[in-house]
Amino acid sequence: MIGVVLSVHDLETVDWPKLAAESGINTIGTHVFPNQVRDFIKSDKGQKFLTDCKKYGIDVEHQLHSMTDLLPRELFAEDSTMFRMNIEGLRIADFNCCVHSEKALDIITNNAVEIAKTLVPTNHRYYFWCDDNAAGCECSECAEYSESEQALIIENHIIKALRARIDSKAKLAHLAYQGTLKAPVKIVPEDGIFLEFAPVYRNWTVSLADRDAVCTGNLDMTNGQNLDYLAENLKVFDATEAVILEYWLDVSLQNAYTKPAKKVVWDKNVFSKDIDIYANYGIRNITTFAVYMDDAYFKAYHDTTSLKEYAKILSEYCPPK
Repeated sequence: MIGVVLSVHDLETVDWPKLAAESGINTIGTHVFPNQVRDFIKSDKGQKFLTDCKKYGIDVEHQLHSMTDLLPRELFAEDSTMFRMNIEGLRIADFNCCVHSEKALDIITNNAVEIAKTLVPTNHRYYFWCDDNAAGCECSECAEYSESEQALIIENHIIKALRARIDSKAKLAHLAYQGTLKAPVKIVPEDGIFLEFAPVYRNWTVSLADRDAVCTGNLDMTNGQNLDYLAENLKVFDATEAVILEYWLDVSLQNAYTKPAKKVVWDKNVFSKDIDIYANYGIRNITTFAVYMDDAYFKAYHDTTSLKEYAKILSEYCPPK
């Protein structure tokens, strides 16, 4: 898997299937929210995107921060116990859910199945992430579980429903990212759950091989701690099924999510060393955010060297099927 993850705006304004094919990229992930991506896929541009990806032999998947769509916030007035409890002991409808509410889990699962009927991955890999960098539930039943374990409780429910009702070959991501970097201990993944490791807190000027490098955006972490988290997770999840979701080409992150965007800073030497590390763990599925690579970006910067070098180097470790 040689992938990029892109926003709806990126896909609406750039012929990404053709660009991916010319660059050697074989997988495109859509992003950010389920209903947003579903509206795109149903549109004429979205249908053309799917047709062109099929023409070029490019897999399509949907990497989504999902909980707000899976458990609509307006349901709080109906039953607040479906929603998380904060550290002050108050039920609140800001993020995620109470994972010990069977009613919440049923609603989440049913909505995931409905969304999956439209957002159909061509590689059987589904991504229904929790809300971005948001807290879990602190009720008496949930508090004994880490954020990664709370996420896995939700994921275990979803994967069973996907396999029973939509796709017998379905696989579902467990996203290890920020608050969910710690490997789950008390909850065991169901068949079909795979690890997706996204080290957003790392030092971008050096390879992960520089274990002592202090991480950008989190001065309490080092690159080495990211690798320790990865190793712990690979004791729980199969490395051959795992996906690395990186940020090497993420224009949005490098520009602090503001536009107009400056050209992506691309260091193929750092990238090559990172890939050597991931390959040594037995991981072959690699993708990166490339958000903000839209029409305005390519109008300002015509160079696609970074995309081609990314795919060329990566192809040595995860050749196209």
